[in-house]
Amino acid sequence: MSGDRPTMPPVRLPSDAELARDALSAPLFARAAKLARWAGEGTPVGAGGELLAGQLRDATELLGLKDDEDGGAYAAEAWQLALDTGLVEFTENPDAEALDADADEPSGTAVAGEELTTLTSGSPQDVLELWLGGLETVLADAAAPDLGDLVDQLTDSGTGDIDLDALDWNPEEEADFLDGILGNLYLLTALGEGSAERPVPLPALAASMIVPDDMDEPTDDVLEEVSDAMMRLDDQFRILAPTGIVRYRPVDESLIEVVDGEGHIRESVDGVPSELPEEEDVTRYGMVALTPLGVFAVRARMLEAGIDAPAVGDLADSGADELLAALPGHPGPAVRAEAELWLARRTPLDAARELLAAARGADEEAPGRRLICQQTLSLLGAEAEPALREVLDDPQLGGLARVWLADHGATDIPEPGEDMVFWLTIDTIAAQLAAEGDSEELRGLVEGLVGRHSGFFDAAWKVDHPATADVLEAMGRLHPDKKTAKEARKAAFKARSRA
Repeated sequence: MSGDRPTMPPVRLPSDAELARDALSAPLFARAAKLARWAGEGTPVGAGGELLAGQLRDATELLGLKDDEDGGAYAAEAWQLALDTGLVEFTENPDAEALDADADEPSGTAVAGEELTTLTSGSPQDVLELWLGGLETVLADAAAPDLGDLVDQLTDSGTGDIDLDALDWNPEEEADFLDGILGNLYLLTALGEGSAERPVPLPALAASMIVPDDMDEPTDDVLEEVSDAMMRLDDQFRILAPTGIVRYRPVDESLIEVVDGEGHIRESVDGVPSELPEEEDVTRYGMVALTPLGVFAVRARMLEAGIDAPAVGDLADSGADELLAALPGHPGPAVRAEAELWLARRTPLDAARELLAAARGADEEAPGRRLICQQTLSLLGAEAEPALREVLDDPQLGGLARVWLADHGATDIPEPGEDMVFWLTIDTIAAQLAAEGDSEELRGLVEGLVGRHSGFFDAAWKVDHPATADVLEAMGRLHPDKKTAKEARKAAFKARSRA
């Protein structure tokens, strides 16, 4: 298990082949590949391999961007990515230093690089590795300060030195902020709260990094920070979108005003930042979602940083003990998907026996294991029945076995004793407490149990289960009737005294 390592909820990923196709079709990467083929066996280029003015025009036209206002910039970005990833290789002319640095004269030659063959003959994993390398350079560009600010700094200093303090830019902090934003998007995607169908509003994403959790109403200063962060993110997501990592709907230009050369979200009449936008117009403030390729990329970066970021299917070849230990607390759809993949590798009877053996135990995590075991067993058909009948007399498994048999229409099911019924009840509530805490669903379960069984607490405190006292205390918290809640607390006290 992960120990002290941070753990993320599991994500579902397409196959490597599908992800590689997405990478190859991402606009920036596809343009870089096209320009690499265009470079062919030799193209004269400027200092550092940059395209000369005439060639940049040709490249822009080749990419179908001639009529785009930013076409030249897009072509230059694609060419730079081709250089950064090895799709294009640059050899400097030994006599280049003698040339005027400002002249539009060749300084060397660029040719199609060896990595270009990876796109046609490499494995999907090779393509993804190449794409990830290119993404890292784009992420670094996205976290860099505005180029215009850099030019102004160099011009004003007269020394060629850059004062990072004057730019109000900390490279490490900026990179961490962008990583944090992508991490929040990843978490929302893993929890099913963010996707192409459910993009995340930019204001909410910015606020998630800035507004303290315990702040009910953001102050004007905090709202101004959120506004500034939105503008930074708007620029960054515009840069990242062509890589294929995100789908992004930019901030509506009519909402942006320029003050002292910098863009800001428009403020209210009295000069303080407006409130966070209402739901009906939130789309105008930017909407973003990680693509499946983006989920793959962020997960790869998390794994490299030492974060436990599982993917559905990771446990398919693991033992039942690992499966049942890992799944409690995961989102329901991920639990089912992981269980289905695990079951697909085994016969129903073998799977049921393995699950039941791993579900035993009196440790603190055991109720959660048995709940996941029960959910996984529910996916099996009648072929698993012999395994369930084998544990009917087991004090820890006999209750859930009877539930399974009844749900599957089996006959000749022995009636459980009262001890087994109450033990299963305590075990089930303990598992749900661990997974969800004092939830409304559990509140309803508690009310229903006590309502159906008169004298419930007189019997419950005697149950020989490690979690009996904790469960009875929780029932005292959850039950709305004061008299019943008091009975539950008294029963919990008796259970602790008995233990």
